[in-house]
Amino acid sequence: MSTQQLPVVVIGAGPTGLAAAAHLAERGIEPLVLEAGPAAASAVREWSHVRLFSTWGEVVDPAAEKLLAPTGWTRPDPATYPSGGDWADLYLQPLADVLGDRVRTGATVTGVSRAGRDRIVDADREQQPFIVHITDADGREERVFARAVIDASGTWATPSPAGGSGLPALGERAASDRITYCVPDLKDPAVRARYAGKRTAVIGSGASAFTALAYLADLAKSAHGAGTKGVWILRRGISGSTFGGGEADQLPARGALGLAAKAAVDEGHADAVTGFRTEAIERADNGRLVLAAEDGRRLDPVDEVIVLTGFRPDLSFLDELRLNLDDRLQAPVELAPLIDPNQHSCGTVYPHGHRELSHPEQDVYLVGMKSYGRAPTFLAMTGYEQVRSVAAAIAGDLASADRVELTLPETGVCGGAGLFDAPDAAEADGGGCCAPAPQLVHLGAPAAVGATDEQAPAGGCCGS
Repeated sequence: MSTQQLPVVVIGAGPTGLAAAAHLAERGIEPLVLEAGPAAASAVREWSHVRLFSTWGEVVDPAAEKLLAPTGWTRPDPATYPSGGDWADLYLQPLADVLGDRVRTGATVTGVSRAGRDRIVDADREQQPFIVHITDADGREERVFARAVIDASGTWATPSPAGGSGLPALGERAASDRITYCVPDLKDPAVRARYAGKRTAVIGSGASAFTALAYLADLAKSAHGAGTKGVWILRRGISGSTFGGGEADQLPARGALGLAAKAAVDEGHADAVTGFRTEAIERADNGRLVLAAEDGRRLDPVDEVIVLTGFRPDLSFLDELRLNLDDRLQAPVELAPLIDPNQHSCGTVYPHGHRELSHPEQDVYLVGMKSYGRAPTFLAMTGYEQVRSVAAAIAGDLASADRVELTLPETGVCGGAGLFDAPDAAEADGGGCCAPAPQLVHLGAPAAVGATDEQAPAGGCCGS
């Protein structure tokens, strides 16, 4: 059989993986989607209770919509915001159903290589098909051959730890019974009981942390949530950008998350602890947890810890492929400068497609959230445009593959995350300000939209 007659293996049946399959099918190329979970969109279903800050109009892929149209499927109101559960049930599962046996669930990819060639061997390498090793849910192992591999497996299964150095904090694994790495579903009575009336540390500074703080504040204000308290742990100081773009965010729901988190702090439902890089998580005599920082500070005991410090890619099963990844972000080296949070500002990403996503190993692409490596702020529409370009490239239509257009909504926040971590980054990027000395702070009212740096919240900037 010619290599061109083999399917393209897509790893992961999430939003980007299913969109990749739709684009491949549209071009007459047979996809084989391998999903480790028991159903399509398994990762999305794990945060089904969380509402997206993108509307339905922004989270449906055009090729997928064409594939769904003959079934009578209609997109929900484009102006409304789906939850993760809505996204999975009303769009992703129907899309997987249309793709039929092109989607295999319970199929964990354990390795990818060239047939008969490990990563060392050059001879006739590009003429060999890819070989993909799979372990089924019952433990049975098999292999399939592919003409190309699109890895859309995401990063959900590999969250970053609480430790400020990128490693798990000392004692973090031992305290796993009181630590969670996702936003808890407080509508679930059992989960609600776990946090009600408790003191909970939330570690992180992005949209997930904002959501968790807002959820805990709502619980504190409820009839059965008296005594619920959040402790927000930030590795950086408080600045004008800490709570995101607010009303300046072109994705209003994303801006609202930051404002809700700010309200949680302002109303006393959460305290913010700044400049705190967790080194150890110790268990007190009563079973509660004590967080210790690299600078020697120790916080009062907490009952629970929610770690929301981002995600990182699992590259272990790609070890026999020749990838060219940025040594910091673990993203494709051509893409990394476009998304680097140490430099990137204001939420826009330069248009990118198959060329930025390519590797020395031809016909291998990391797409979707996985393409961003450790960088944050990935949007579904980014993944959809990536796979449109990649599918065109695999089909040999380079004119279409190179015609990439992508404009993302502004966050309203300038300055990279790395800059804000620096204690001496005083006004270096125009959108930040110098970090205060580590302390427990309560924040004032938000600055008005369009305010200058001097008008930022009183708790956050020097000289205010």
